[in-house]
Amino acid sequence: MRMTDRAIGAVVGSAVGDALGAPFEFGLAGVYTAKFPDGVGEMCGGGGWDPGEATDDTQMAVLVGESLLERGGLEPADMFGRFRRWAAAGPKDIGLQTEQVLGGGEPWDLAATLHFQVNGRAAGNGSLMRAATSAVYFAGDGRDVTMAAARRIAALTHGDPAAWEGTAVLHELIRVALDGGDPVDAVPDALAEVHEDHRERWATALAPGWHPDDATEFNGAVWPCLGSALWTLRTTTSFEESLGAAIDLGGDTDTVAAVTGALAGAVYGAAAIPERWTCALHVPLPGHGSRVLRTQDLAALATALVG
Repeated sequence: MRMTDRAIGAVVGSAVGDALGAPFEFGLAGVYTAKFPDGVGEMCGGGGWDPGEATDDTQMAVLVGESLLERGGLEPADMFGRFRRWAAAGPKDIGLQTEQVLGGGEPWDLAATLHFQVNGRAAGNGSLMRAATSAVYFAGDGRDVTMAAARRIAALTHGDPAAWEGTAVLHELIRVALDGGDPVDAVPDALAEVHEDHRERWATALAPGWHPDDATEFNGAVWPCLGSALWTLRTTTSFEESLGAAIDLGGDTDTVAAVTGALAGAVYGAAAIPERWTCALHVPLPGHGSRVLRTQDLAALATALVG
């Protein structure tokens, strides 16, 4: 399988997971199976979302990818400005922490740090949810570069270094998958690059025997979110099955499924994503007039990011 096919799988897969999981957000465990007992899930809509409509997870991922392409690399000030413009346009959904950072009026290089100093908690999964595009863009530059870029992008909205390290791990696991490797097998090497202050906690959440029931936080936090996504890869054998398992965990279903979709899409490739999901997928982009991206637009974005 070509790297481009895997890259499209990662970007489109993340968006599909986001849109598929959105109607079930904050539901209890088993919500997906209860809705689709035959296991054939559909883009059903609900909870304020139209069938196939992606949320802030994918919207921010698009902003990340387009900033990287248009600026020829990572320019944090530009990326933060795109985030701020989007947030000011009133998206249907935006994480509380992200909203506070982007709406506080502080400079791009201080906003997240100041928020963390005041609140003391900033390890939400919002830096994971948008990582598919940047992971694809930096994959060809190797482990050190992709993990460093992940930390810098995460730090734009998340002042807690735990979020930086988790996003760095996700970048690395996607890099391995895009190269045809097994991201599950790559966990030990990725953990070896995690800052020593955070390595033990991340090692616990990503351990082979870890189960989402072992989480000590809601899966809106960065540790159980990535841990749950990795757990689905270990316990399923297809893209479709992995997303069903992710959503069935309940809680922050759109983001857990978006992260799962990025990893599973990189593993299984674009062809593994059911057409009944991709044909309904659409991504409104607040702050950009009436612009709406479809599956073919996301595939083109992924292809450009590989280039």
